Amino acid sequence: MSSTVAAEAPVSPEFVARLSERAGEAERLRRLPAATLAEATASRFFDLLVPTRFGGAQAPFPAILDPVRRMAHGCASSAWTLGFYALHNWMLALFGEQAQQEAFLTRPFLAPAPLAPTGRGVDCDGGMRLTGRWSWATGVMHGNWIMVGALCESGAGSLRPMLALLPIDAVRIEDVWHTDGMRATGSNDVVIEDVFVPAHRLVAVSDIYTGASPGAAVHDGHTYRWPMVPALALLAAMPALGSAERAAEIYADRLSQRYLAYEGVLQKDKPMAAIRLGEASVRLRALRALLSETVDDIEEIVSAGDPVSRAVRGQARLAAAHIVAESRAVIGDLLASSGASAHFVDHPLQRIKRDVDVIAGHVVFDYDTSRELAGALSLGIAIPRTAMV
Repeated sequence: MSSTVAAEAPVSPEFVARLSERAGEAERLRRLPAATLAEATASRFFDLLVPTRFGGAQAPFPAILDPVRRMAHGCASSAWTLGFYALHNWMLALFGEQAQQEAFLTRPFLAPAPLAPTGRGVDCDGGMRLTGRWSWATGVMHGNWIMVGALCESGAGSLRPMLALLPIDAVRIEDVWHTDGMRATGSNDVVIEDVFVPAHRLVAVSDIYTGASPGAAVHDGHTYRWPMVPALALLAAMPALGSAERAAEIYADRLSQRYLAYEGVLQKDKPMAAIRLGEASVRLRALRALLSETVDDIEEIVSAGDPVSRAVRGQARLAAAHIVAESRAVIGDLLASSGASAHFVDHPLQRIKRDVDVIAGHVVFDYDTSRELAGALSLGIAIPRTAMV
């Protein structure tokens, strides 16, 4: 990613340091601390991908990736939540103009977006009636709107995957987020019971998967022609990559301080310690190069006004899954070489490990599925119609 994009990002080193200072508090609260949300709002980070006609920066899509990666140097859980709030502002811009005019009146627009179609909508006059339960609603404890995925019944029993936009008071939040990692995301369940959603607050999932959503035609520029799965997957991989970078920094600092009492040497004087640090460094460089190439490929396609093929989208999802899997492996190797004291609950390495273990469980990072889909699409083999790509 270019230095120009990085320079545009409204995330300062001081903010990242404060995320680190609040990481323990964020874990205890199981949501973002109020000060973190206030600082992010004041920085206008959430406006990064908002259309200019609604007061946003309308930056190129990749501009969101670097600040989220850097925020993870302070707290992966907070970076994930803040990053998804910003991403969901971009997702709102994929809806039709009327929905955007309504929801962008709320600033900052803070919307969780559990996308799994675990709800059912039934067509009715002027829209649909929606019922269901959704898990993994990241950021719902501070939300003012919400987007959910649903299967909408219409016509002769056909089902259409749709994304629905609702005000937060239309849902009931159930406190289930008791986890060993990513605790500050507050990703509780939400329940919706027979709520009317007007047609203008619905968008077909097939349109946002391909980058041909209603919003793509409303705004100039190519920011809103990015297909959703690569956008979501690459954004969600950034807290893992940033965490692995931070783990390498912590490990390097620790080497010069850690005295191995049973050997009578500092760990930095053992060749194997330097080998592990060097290996982590080159693995992380390779991941950054993969990220840059993947982003540049999609940017070139959308800036030319062309559709992003399923094969390219599959490769992007695989790149994101590989970034997460490899970041997790780097963290595990460094923690394993850091001794038992790194497992005290106030030590950042063990928190980083727990957070990235949970990140790796996200469906879009299923490594076997991502590899299978990318390979099949490269060979022209049919994949399931419901595949997330």
